[in-house]
Parts: sequence; structure tokens; C-alpha cells
Amino acid sequence: MSEPSPGFLLVDKEGGWTSHDVVARLRRLMGVKKVGHAGTLDPMATGLVVVGLGRATRLLRFVQELPKAYVARVAFGVATDTLDADGAILSREPMPVTTDDLEAILPRFIGRVMQVPPMVSALRVDGRRLYELAREGRVVDRPARPVEVYEIEIVDFAPCDYPEAVLRIVCGKGTYVRSLADDIAQALGGRAHLASLRRTRIGSLDVESSGHQMAVLEEAAGMNQLSGLVVPPEDALADLPSVQVDSSAAEAVLHGAQFPSTLIAAGVADDQPFRVLDRSGGLMAVYRITGSRAVAEVVLS
Repeated sequence: MSEPSPGFLLVDKEGGWTSHDVVARLRRLMGVKKVGHAGTLDPMATGLVVVGLGRATRLLRFVQELPKAYVARVAFGVATDTLDADGAILSREPMPVTTDDLEAILPRFIGRVMQVPPMVSALRVDGRRLYELAREGRVVDRPARPVEVYEIEIVDFAPCDYPEAVLRIVCGKGTYVRSLADDIAQALGGRAHLASLRRTRIGSLDVESSGHQMAVLEEAAGMNQLSGLVVPPEDALADLPSVQVDSSAAEAVLHGAQFPSTLIAAGVADDQPFRVLDRSGGLMAVYRITGSRAVAEVVLS
């Protein structure tokens, strides 16, 4: 089974699919074993899943670190055991809040905030996935952890005893939007769950302009055209700064050599990953500045 040229597919996931389903299907369509994704989406959620192919799976962690944008429809007044529409209803109490009430509370949830992960999540506690414990009816203590929320914008609001708000949210790695929605509701004196969730962007990778639904990918595979939809690594990691090296330095880069940071990446911030490109603009490696040295993180050789 041959390995494809390293790269990424931007999948517009439909509801009902897990991220694992997407990876498994593309593994079969591409005929390769080494396939992974950058950031899980729940089956209920739709939108962008970034899939790495071949050696590009080693680069997925740099995609995972990028800010993610979502459009979330929040149903106030109704709590579910999963904090989303797939769960069983735990409580239903009228919550006639207004747009002004919501606007007033949102600044509390922007910036570095503490968040308790939901029981239905893939985090491990004592070696077990939380969702596995939840299926057994168990609830365990989960320590709150810091997450970054960069923006929350009210896109639409439908006032009633059980209002719904459409929010555009930009947040960092590890943020659970359904927990964020319920935390906002609790600050307003009630509970909430996600009626729908769509991931629209990871960094500059945008699902509306560049994502492909699975039916499109399957059709392209049937016509032997799927490789034409693969995004090259240098383009998928365009959010990272880049340096271009000549052929003499390229050989050292491909062997993972360290460099004085002022020699190869003057002006790149400390601890900032950056792309190292060859003379034709292809990605050879991702390096990181560590003190006065530029150190290889991943070399595509």
C-alpha cells in the first residue's frame, strides 16, 4: 500500500458522522493506512474536519493549536445530559432572558476562562474515556482547566420563554462549546444545551470556501481525482510564519540540524513554530525557536 504525497483534505462533515468515521472512510478511499484528523467533532456537529494524509499526520498538532471558529445555536431553558440535542432532557424551566441580558453577560466568558469538561468527552480519567464512564451511568469529578475564548458574537436571537441564540464563537484548543453555552446560561440563572453546532474555520482554513462533503470526495475518488483536492502542507500551515532557505541549508534542514535563530529565522518570536520552505516553496520542516536556537520539530523527509 503506497503512501500518498503528504497533505491535507478539508472535509465538511455532515451530522451523524464521527470524526473517526471520516478518517476511516478516507483511509479506504485513499488506500492508505496513515490518516488522522485535527480536532474531534461530535456526531451532532457539522463542519470542518482537517484530515492529514501520510507524513502530514505528523503536522496535525500545528493545526490543532490554531484558533477555531464555530456557529452555535443555543437553546436556553432546557438542560440535557450531554449538553447537546442528542442527549436526554434533564430539566425544562422557562428562561425568558433578552438580548440585552445575554450581551451583558458575554464579556465574562471572553479571554482566559476556567471550564469543566463535559462527561461526554474523549478526555481520560484514570485511563478511561469520560464518554465510556458516562455510558455506564457514572459521573466523576473533572478538574476545571483554563481555555481561551477570543470572540463571542450574537448573530441572531429569538426571544420567548425558551429563547434561542445563534452565537459565533472563536476559541482555542480544548474549548468545549457546549460547556461554554451551559456556563453562559447558568450565569443567567438557568441552563442550556446546543441545538446545533458548526465548525466553520480552523486558523485560515475555511470550510465554506475550501471544504468538501463526503459525497464529493467519494465521487472524486471514483474518478481517480481525489489527489487533486489535497491541500499541500505549506498551504495548510500558512498561518505559521515561514523562512525560505537555499539548497546548501536545505540539506542540513532535511537532517534536522539546529541553527542559530538569528541565522535562519531572525524576527520569529521565541517558542513560535515556523515553516522552513525550499527554493520552490515546498515545506521541508517545521522548526521552533528555543532560546537562541532554531530546533526541528517535524522534518518531512
